Amino acid sequence: MLEAFHFFPRLLHGTWVTIQLTIVAIIFGVIFGLILALGRLSKNQILNKISWLYIWFFRGTPLLMQLFFIYYAFPLFFNPPLRYSAWVACYIAFSLNSAAYLAEIIRAAIQSIDKGQMEAAKALGMSYGQAMRRIIVPQSYRRLIPPVGNEFIMLIKDTSLVSIVAMPDLMRVTHEIESTNASAAIYLPSAIIYLAITTICTIVFEKLEKKYSVYE
Repeated sequence: MLEAFHFFPRLLHGTWVTIQLTIVAIIFGVIFGLILALGRLSKNQILNKISWLYIWFFRGTPLLMQLFFIYYAFPLFFNPPLRYSAWVACYIAFSLNSAAYLAEIIRAAIQSIDKGQMEAAKALGMSYGQAMRRIIVPQSYRRLIPPVGNEFIMLIKDTSLVSIVAMPDLMRVTHEIESTNASAAIYLPSAIIYLAITTICTIVFEKLEKKYSVYE
């Protein structure tokens, strides 16, 4: 355990990479997930089917396979092959995967809003788009906190997959330290770091849920 203090700066850097990847994936996941959710709720059958197909694919295939495809296979579809870093591939893969799960979360939150809200908005002369933008979607935000919190925590743990493509996250850094300088005991402080991050996130999202539940 004492050797963990010697390697703490490297572990700290890996932790920051893990958190950074998770935050980026959640931000883009929410944005793209909202678009997909609205597509799933759309009466336009083309938009509905495209959104459904996207969600079906990314929820039905392993995240690791998606990461491998984006990093190794997708660039080969171009001549000359595309070149981008492992960072870019990981950001894209995790954002696209997160969007599929968040889309269903957002759709469920929107559908949980009383239908009378939409009827009242239409009675005031609002179009469907205006009602969704001004009335329905804003009300669904509070109900998104618990499931989005769960998705955030799941993403933190899933980031360990990026070590396979040499992304210097916490898992990758730990493995490099273990293979070159230290014993396998170095995995214990890394596990504690993961546990600390997820515990802090759990507490934060629980407090947010309690804070905004009073407005329901």
